[in-house]
Amino acid sequence: MRAVVQRVTAARVRVGGRVTGEIGRGLLVLAGIGRDDGPEDVVYVAGKIRDMRVFEGDEGKPMDRSVVDVGGSVLVVSQFTLYGDIRRGRRPAFDGAAPPDRARALYEDLVRQLRAVPLPVATGEFQAMMRVELVNDGPVTILIDSTRQF
Repeated sequence: MRAVVQRVTAARVRVGGRVTGEIGRGLLVLAGIGRDDGPEDVVYVAGKIRDMRVFEGDEGKPMDRSVVDVGGSVLVVSQFTLYGDIRRGRRPAFDGAAPPDRARALYEDLVRQLRAVPLPVATGEFQAMMRVELVNDGPVTILIDSTRQF
């Protein structure tokens, strides 16, 4: 599982003319589910999102507090294109991405685990064309890849 995590002051997702998810201060997570991902990948990525220290702490100490510590929110958006492979040619191949039914189940598990923290979690709409708006704070952008956990 891959996740691009951005620290934001605000973020929202639109599908058509409606807003499906919106947060203030927190983390925008673009989550891609790989063909070989399973429940252990979800646990790993959810834990990293929950615990990573990317917010300023007391006395201005940078990268000292987690999204939980600062009372932030998380916006999770499915993004199968994180598995786009353009090593051959110019058009990306998505063979590494999980099939939609499997990806949806693992994506929903990720959202469920984050909500259980408990964290306020908003989402996009799985398999929809979405417009993601964000104000990146820093900018801070972190890549999490569950296949590189050891």
